[in-house]
Amino acid sequence: MSERPAEVRFYVDQDLLGLAKILVQVRSDVTYPGDPGGVLHRQRRPASPIRAGARDVDWIPVVAERGWLVLSRDQQIQFTYAELTAVRDSGTRMVRLSGEAGKRKWTQLEAVMTQWRKIEQLLTEEGPLLVRATHTAFSQVDIESEIARLESGRRRPRG
Repeated sequence: MSERPAEVRFYVDQDLLGLAKILVQVRSDVTYPGDPGGVLHRQRRPASPIRAGARDVDWIPVVAERGWLVLSRDQQIQFTYAELTAVRDSGTRMVRLSGEAGKRKWTQLEAVMTQWRKIEQLLTEEGPLLVRATHTAFSQVDIESEIARLESGRRRPRG
């Protein structure tokens, strides 16, 4: 039986590398930084164009250009002006695991599996898009309000 190319749709950030290595064992449409590629169910996933250790502001536009949806736990993306504007300007779609959901491989996997149908639905949405996800919550972040907050000098949201 011959192989066919896999269509990558999800990029898992290096801060979720353990989760990424689990997901590529069961899904051919997932990649991560430094991924050498592989074959799953006779579908060949190409090597990732993102090198391990790439800076967020460098890989965000590359991933957005390919139309991939990002899974991350990097809180700094929401609270760092350069990274958040990179998300906005490139039209990136991103789900950020927050709180306990992002702390360990097991809780990461549990949160992603619990929210998977909602995550997949985001593939039909236009970017930019930033969603905060936990085991029980799935909420969109207002990127423009967050950028305005950062421009005003407030690091964290009020409340």
